[in-house]
Amino acid sequence: MRAQTIGIKRARTFRRALTGAELGLWTRIKGRQLDGYQFRRQHPIGPYILDFYCAAVRLAVEVDGYSHEVGDAAARDERRDAWLLDRGIRTLRIGTELSKRPDDAARTVLDEVRRRALDVVQPRAPSVTS
Repeated sequence: MRAQTIGIKRARTFRRALTGAELGLWTRIKGRQLDGYQFRRQHPIGPYILDFYCAAVRLAVEVDGYSHEVGDAAARDERRDAWLLDRGIRTLRIGTELSKRPDDAARTVLDEVRRRALDVVQPRAPSVTS
């Protein structure tokens, strides 16, 4: 079975088993609720499955619970973030405390989306040379 197919199947499984923190945030960002930006949940990209992804501003949103605080999780998260950044995707990590307040977490995501919208490079018209 191709790796992409495996990633899609895993993402489908994850969509059915969102954590409480993920579900709380998802109910506030789904359906273009944040300034009309569309988010996908449990979006597969390369070898990873992103908790939430906004393609318009190339933003991954990760809800980090306790498991991200133990063992070598921080190093894995750094490798993952670097891999995504090499592809032009920035990562916003929502920590445990903020994830317990879904409205505040959604506002944090909205602030980052607005910042990223300003940073997304727009195609420029070719310059005219004489």
